[in-house]
Amino acid sequence: MLDWLSNPWLAEHWLEIFGFVTGGLCVLLAARRNIWTFPLGLASNVVYIVVFFEVALYADMGLQFVYIVLGVTGWIGWNRARADDNRAATVHLPPRVIPFLLIALVVGTVILTFVLITFTDSSTAVPDAGTTTMSLVAQFMLNRRWIENWFVWIAVDVAYIALYAYKELYITSALYLLFIGFCVYGYLTWRKAPHAIASPQPSLSNA
Repeated sequence: MLDWLSNPWLAEHWLEIFGFVTGGLCVLLAARRNIWTFPLGLASNVVYIVVFFEVALYADMGLQFVYIVLGVTGWIGWNRARADDNRAATVHLPPRVIPFLLIALVVGTVILTFVLITFTDSSTAVPDAGTTTMSLVAQFMLNRRWIENWFVWIAVDVAYIALYAYKELYITSALYLLFIGFCVYGYLTWRKAPHAIASPQPSLSNA
């Protein structure tokens, strides 16, 4: 049953491939406003903790632990905020929060860069810190169901394609190229989605 592992390339990269599949499905379901995005995202997070540790992307590794926490809180929040079609209701980003998001991005990048340079052997401290902080901002926006989260994710994905290719994580780099297409689809879908929040419902939505 595990004969496919006899292929040297598959045996070496099977964990990254699993992360590719679960991560891709996670973003696709988020684009569809489907709450099952969160359990798949949690599975992908666990996988990438191992993958990023092996290539010394420590900020990205630590990001996965934060994603796990945000995934649980997002799962709860989306389950409570349903539109008329029983999927997550969407809202626009309040302009008043934009300065705070930008400040968080700058401060977070500076702090993480300092930590990586001081306490790790990271050779990509600045891009690792920047993409990590921007990902946290994007995930926070996704949890809040702000439509504009997709613009931030696209910017993050472009940066990650280059970073992961540099680290020779070509499968993951290809995944983030796929993510860009999913993000465009997500933005178009969310923009047309119902914005009125229906009564909270306890069950998971259908695909």
